[in-house]
Amino acid sequence: MTPLALVHRRWKVLAVVSAAVFMSSLDLFIVNIAFPDIHRDFPATSLAGLSWILNAYAIVFAALLVPMGRSADRLGRRRSFLAGLALFTTASALCALAPSVSLLVAARVLQAIGAAAVFPTSLALVLPEFPPDERRTAVAAWAAVGAVAAAAGPPVGGVLVQAGWQFVFLVNVPIGIGLLIVAARVLREQREDASAPRPDLAGSLLLTASIASLTLGIVKAPDWGWGSARVVALLVAAAAIGASFWVRSDRHPTPVVEPELLRHRTFALANAAGLLFFMAFGAMLLSSVLFLTGVWHESVLRAGLEIAPGPTFAAIFAVIAGRLAPRYGERLLGAAGGVLFALGGAWWIARVGSHPSYATDFLPGMLIGGAGVGFVIPSMFSAATSTLPPQRFATGTAVTSMSRQIGIALGVAVLVAILGTAGSDAVLGRFSDGWAFQIGAALAGALAFAALPAEARAREAVHTAAA
Repeated sequence: MTPLALVHRRWKVLAVVSAAVFMSSLDLFIVNIAFPDIHRDFPATSLAGLSWILNAYAIVFAALLVPMGRSADRLGRRRSFLAGLALFTTASALCALAPSVSLLVAARVLQAIGAAAVFPTSLALVLPEFPPDERRTAVAAWAAVGAVAAAAGPPVGGVLVQAGWQFVFLVNVPIGIGLLIVAARVLREQREDASAPRPDLAGSLLLTASIASLTLGIVKAPDWGWGSARVVALLVAAAAIGASFWVRSDRHPTPVVEPELLRHRTFALANAAGLLFFMAFGAMLLSSVLFLTGVWHESVLRAGLEIAPGPTFAAIFAVIAGRLAPRYGERLLGAAGGVLFALGGAWWIARVGSHPSYATDFLPGMLIGGAGVGFVIPSMFSAATSTLPPQRFATGTAVTSMSRQIGIALGVAVLVAILGTAGSDAVLGRFSDGWAFQIGAALAGALAFAALPAEARAREAVHTAAA
């Protein structure tokens, strides 16, 4: 194959897998914007109950990312990518047909399983196509696609919801079918030794149970009381199951999270930063929709358009971050992103009131926060994968994505707990409390980025040369 053909092929592969990432990321943002309409169709379900439409997806996705990444390494990344894409597409149709919240949540779980197969294999299929000196650019482009989906999600969701919230799921069906046809032709199989140990599915179940117990305890605490026997039992169960998960991870030949990975400071801190930052991000995303539609009484379509500039800035600044990373490093860019995101929340606390004033009060905070997201996402993935050999790209990407999804689930849970106690006369104050939580979590993530070793990039260059 000629050099020009190789360049053409690598960018074609990037385009195909990025389109799948775009679809799964678009789904996340569309579902958030459809939340008020889903609530209207199921009025008997509380905000805490409806939050499982988001959290069931996030938790299952997080818990299965690493086993799916390992399965892809073992069984074939192309095969896993195609199977996950097919399941995600089918589950999207089931979501649209769901007649109840419980069945919608069940279909969302199936969506999460499919997305967990697609996401880690996407970057793992791309990176081996690129030479080492171009991989940062590929990671930035891959991350920017998710940010573009975030930008498109709110306005697209607002438009689709006009025809019914079911259409936010149905839109995935024709896209998914088209991608399956193209991906089957373009992608080539990559795998490790098929005799390698099987992934730890039991460990995944333990992780799911631990995070689900913690999330349920946080969500229900305002109704049941933080000191109630049920909440205490859930929190204790989360800790006990979590401890069992870590004990199993230390003993299993292919654990969900390899203890050796977390002993590397760069990898551990990048994942800690991602978990903390995305707790802030998850809270911000849902609070923005609920605030605009519930306090300012904007239509879902208008709210989607008003949220869109933030993700648009995230897409722009993700590209900028990719270009700046070789000069300034992930440590500085990630920390700056966390601080910017916190400043966006601080702006809202200082300026936003009960009377709509979008251009002067809400929009600046959204733009500042969006720039922060753009700096954080590529920095997090680049830092986390910088110490990994090519054969661990799928697994390493999966662990980092897992940290992100767990953060989103916990952020949504905390926000629901904060807003769940609000009466009509105190709702603005509760949103301010939610933004204060956003500030604290984002700054904690910035501190984790700041603690990254300064020599991480030098180690990356040595490691890449050795690989």
